[in-house]
Amino acid sequence: MTLQIALVFSILGVAIVLLVTERIPMEVVALLVLGSVALTGLVSPAEALSGFSNPAVVTVWAVFILSGALTRTGVGDIIGRYVLRLAGRRELNIVLIIMLSAGVMSAFMNNVAVAALMLPVVMDITRQTGQPPSRLLMPLAYGSLLGGLTTMIGTPPNILVSNALRDSGLTPFKLFDYSPIGVVVMVAGVAFVALIGRHLLPLRDVAIESSTSGHLNLREQYELQERMSVMRVPSDSVLVGKTLIESRMGSALGLHVLGIIRDGRTQLAPDPSAVLEAGDRLIVEGQLERMNELRSWRQLVLEEVPVSVEGLLSTDVDIAEISLATGSFFDGKTLDEIGFRNRFGVNVLAILREGRPRRSNLRDEVLKANDTLLVQGRLEGLEALKDIADFTGFRAIPISRLTDVYRLRERLLAMRVTPVSVLIGKTLKESRLGDALGMSVLCIIRGETPLPMPGPDEPLRAEDLLIVLGRLEDMLILRGLEGLHTEQKDLPDIEELESARVGLVETVLSPRTTLAGKTLRQLHFREKYGLSVLAIWREGQAYRSNLRDMAIRFGDALLLYGPRDKLSVLGREPDYLVLTQEAQESPRLEKAKMAMLIMAGVLLPVVLGLAPIYIVGVVGAALMVLSRCLTMQEAYEFIEWKAVFLIAGMLPLGTALDQTGAAKLLAEGVVTMVGPFGPLAVLAGIVALTFLATCFIPTAALVVLMAPIALSTSTNMGTSPHTLMMAIAMAASASFMTPISHPANILVMGPGGYRFIDYLKVGLPLTLVVMAVLLIVLPYLWPFSP
Repeated sequence: MTLQIALVFSILGVAIVLLVTERIPMEVVALLVLGSVALTGLVSPAEALSGFSNPAVVTVWAVFILSGALTRTGVGDIIGRYVLRLAGRRELNIVLIIMLSAGVMSAFMNNVAVAALMLPVVMDITRQTGQPPSRLLMPLAYGSLLGGLTTMIGTPPNILVSNALRDSGLTPFKLFDYSPIGVVVMVAGVAFVALIGRHLLPLRDVAIESSTSGHLNLREQYELQERMSVMRVPSDSVLVGKTLIESRMGSALGLHVLGIIRDGRTQLAPDPSAVLEAGDRLIVEGQLERMNELRSWRQLVLEEVPVSVEGLLSTDVDIAEISLATGSFFDGKTLDEIGFRNRFGVNVLAILREGRPRRSNLRDEVLKANDTLLVQGRLEGLEALKDIADFTGFRAIPISRLTDVYRLRERLLAMRVTPVSVLIGKTLKESRLGDALGMSVLCIIRGETPLPMPGPDEPLRAEDLLIVLGRLEDMLILRGLEGLHTEQKDLPDIEELESARVGLVETVLSPRTTLAGKTLRQLHFREKYGLSVLAIWREGQAYRSNLRDMAIRFGDALLLYGPRDKLSVLGREPDYLVLTQEAQESPRLEKAKMAMLIMAGVLLPVVLGLAPIYIVGVVGAALMVLSRCLTMQEAYEFIEWKAVFLIAGMLPLGTALDQTGAAKLLAEGVVTMVGPFGPLAVLAGIVALTFLATCFIPTAALVVLMAPIALSTSTNMGTSPHTLMMAIAMAASASFMTPISHPANILVMGPGGYRFIDYLKVGLPLTLVVMAVLLIVLPYLWPFSP
């Protein structure tokens, strides 16, 4: 083994580990690979960057735009809804029609786009027929994957395999060269799922044959009824005259107000600005156990002692001002979005804007350029802020400015932890003082010793005196919450909370989302859309508590409650996919014929061999924009940039595997192990390895890595390279065994209520079926002999 081969194997090994663990975004891993193979001299700088102009990469992003245009003009929707009308109410027929219609569309559209397009349609079918989503959504995902096998533009691995043949000086696969084996595999896969696989699918929802079964299923799945109660506002409550958002029922108690019963009439999905009146009965959803926390906060006794601003300082803790620079990355973001305290290790005590200090609800305050932030921190943390380009004008300030300009003393309260308090032994983070009361603990006076700026893990002790930044009014509101009377009788049914104006639906993050990993608090979801997130379904489990601080993932299903017009607004957001057809953005149906005509104009010269796909694909994408089938902004959004960067970044590694002889070395190892058993055994080994790798490695990256090995193996054995390359294309795209093996699988995970094991139960035997078909049929269609 040469040094170059050792280097390329090292880079390959590290790349695989990073792709599998997902510690670093896959596109970043690809760019690091690109830089590594160039800096180590395994490929030239020009070869390292050639991936971005590679015909395969150009074809991939062009196909994304073409697929997006068909989606945006409603072509796929028209086909899907028309075909699905034939399904009837029998589960067998529904599964067959869903899989076949998804498969046909995926032959010419991106398979993830097809799954996203048909997901709301299939969810509507589950509500109309009473079929549980768990019985239909995995067949939808698998149908889209199987359909992608049938043409070159159906899935990126097919494009990459054809391009690898071209780069090696061999005849590349044409548009429909994949169709004979792809159609056989798709038919076999659809037949297996419809006849056998669907019986292996979970039955998580009780199928009730009625028009309202969808809502009843949501109630069963999320156990909403069990968490509903009614709370009455006493006539002498401090909450009377307060708005819902001012009552802090959400932040302090984690309760969702679903309705207000007043004078015998029910106001459903009230606006956060709705004002509470004496005698109101509030229909709430959530854990009433949070009410017990009120008792612990009640045991914090307000002390009538003078609170000194100087007490917030010490030899290693100081207070300073910094301003937000023009063009700062933090402009337009909240302190919570930035994670200011964790990121910089300082507290923000106030924000000075246009000469007026803001001291309340700072976590959700949107920062603006030239804002001045009053910060408290340890000296090393404050010093570090001076070197950050996003801030300017760092300066220490005198005590007089704290009192005269910021009037900080007006917002400082002293609260004593009583000897019987249940907060004793809990950390500041566990006490939830910040979340519930909106207060920041700036200092703890323990005996005679002040502890300025305590950390979130600082435990509370009896007789601790907490110096907090907050309002006395917040404490009074908590007393009002404690005085709410809970009623468990005459609870409304969840169906009564829906009307022509108010609805209960699910949504998932769309394949184009940029929001994965962010919390609902960071997204200001309630404030932005006017909708309540009642629960999040993740990997077969419903989460209903502390949702605001729960980072949402691709594949989660969010249960929403609110006005239907707000749901329609959400349906037009590119980051979300509302799982009902009525909430979807209206397609440009008047452009549907134009989109189909352009698509036909793209396919015809490719089929006739008049022009390569990457040229006509680019022209077709441009014509889709020029004809207003979609806007330029939508074109950018429909491109899966992760896939583009992943392919472009990993292609140089494939080149390095080939040029250094590493691929040849691996191929010789494959031939040595299974070569004596014949070409069919080699084919079986390559297919099995590819199937296994799809569980962990992105399919595009996998094809880039496997193609040089397959080409070298065929050379060593003296067989046709097209047989092994076609096998890799089929196996890489047939990613059934795990949810993480393909975005289409993750997309249906939340709405279907699937667990990881469900994919293995159906995906493993389906993979074996596909493998058997490949081993039997492929050698006849693409013989081993050159």
